[in-house]
Amino acid sequence: MSLKRYLTYFYAAAVVVAFWYIISFIIHLPIIPSPISVFINLYGIFMSKILVHAGFSLYRIFMGLMLSALIGVPIGLAMGYTPHLDSILSPVVYLLYPIPKIALLPVVMLIFGLGESSKIIMIMLIVIFQIIVSSRDAVKGIQKETYFSLKSLGAGRMDIFREIVLPASMPEILTSIRVGLGTAVSVLFFTETFGTKYGMGYFIMDSWMRVNYLDMYSGIIILSVIGLCLFLIIDLLEFLLCPWKH
Repeated sequence: MSLKRYLTYFYAAAVVVAFWYIISFIIHLPIIPSPISVFINLYGIFMSKILVHAGFSLYRIFMGLMLSALIGVPIGLAMGYTPHLDSILSPVVYLLYPIPKIALLPVVMLIFGLGESSKIIMIMLIVIFQIIVSSRDAVKGIQKETYFSLKSLGAGRMDIFREIVLPASMPEILTSIRVGLGTAVSVLFFTETFGTKYGMGYFIMDSWMRVNYLDMYSGIIILSVIGLCLFLIIDLLEFLLCPWKH
């Protein structure tokens, strides 16, 4: 991962802040404060107010993504590698995948309560189906000729799975996690407005209700930074697990 790639994030942030400053200068309303005022406010309240909320949100997203990967990757790889299993599980996945997961929030909260479990389960439900489908399709996309060299050397199914299937599928798996991450953060924001007093979703909505726009925008910035950090972690995993792509 080169320094140039990190600089692109800095340039993007600079463009967004500059555009934000211009809009706030033109409109000149409390609802769109100057980014300078927001950053000064963020510096003042980060340790005392925001840090605990950011910690809860980061924990929920991380656990949701980890559970999605631990459950979804083996299922998806098994479906792609075993046609009979795929014919059994694919109809179930296709039936459940299109359901708007946010519509299941009342059911999840009734089953798992209003605590941490329901929020983590909601994130998992968002991401896991994307991981299953992407993992399965990645395995199916491997050309059959790729297996011939190992089979000619006497490799068994597990050897082929370890040496070919898993490495070839890893980029698609990480891409599916990236795609699901953005939706997961949005769903987390919504779920954190129910049954909790901690989390960036709660902090942002509470600031809005109190008409404290500086705190509200400070929370939005931190939520964006959390998402960016998670994307960078996935990029780092891709760099370590898929060195042939770089």
